Amino acid sequence: MRTIAIIPAGGKGKRSGLPAPKQYLLFKGKELIAFTLSVFQKNKNVDEIVVAAAPEFFDLLKKIKKKYLITKLKGFVEGGKERQHSVYNALLSINAEKDDLIIVHDAARPLLPQEVLTGAIETAKQKGSALVCVSGRDTLVRGTNFVEEYVSRHKINYVQTPQIFKYSILLRAMKKADDENFIGTDESILVKRIGGKVNIVEGSILNFKITTKADIVLFKKLIGKM
Repeated sequence: MRTIAIIPAGGKGKRSGLPAPKQYLLFKGKELIAFTLSVFQKNKNVDEIVVAAAPEFFDLLKKIKKKYLITKLKGFVEGGKERQHSVYNALLSINAEKDDLIIVHDAARPLLPQEVLTGAIETAKQKGSALVCVSGRDTLVRGTNFVEEYVSRHKINYVQTPQIFKYSILLRAMKKADDENFIGTDESILVKRIGGKVNIVEGSILNFKITTKADIVLFKKLIGKM
């Protein structure tokens, strides 16, 4: 059984309000995506990495691979219109066996703890899937301008990545979605849609996705203390 990580990095970063896609912004002289790739490079359970990105960034990614010794980075594939299309393109590009594990992880989650990644991989090896989440901790309300009702946070989880599935299951789920022009917000929705079991594993608040300018400020503060 091999473990292959797919990193979709084709996003335009519109919500960050910045002119360049956030995954290529420099922090302490290092591209954001390089932090993310390094997490997978260091994990002994990961065999291979594939990045889905806009073709104009392939040369930069090759430089990142060489500069930071990301030897597990084996290929680049063109990203699609939606994140789902990027992951599907990458999935179709790899040579995998049906029981190989496919890890999908956001390029803009650079602080994924090694213990969370390892734990998710171990769960997927034992149970066939793993969805990294953090449990709801704050009081939850439903409403827009005023509180309509309070929502119990019991059984509420905030979904993160990585999301890990066997190659055959994820491929079938993504093919069905593609055939039916169904767009899901993540891979777990597609797998659940075909009747697959999705196992929840505990994530980390450090594994936040850099989306807004406030996230960028937080990330700068955190890496400044590393």
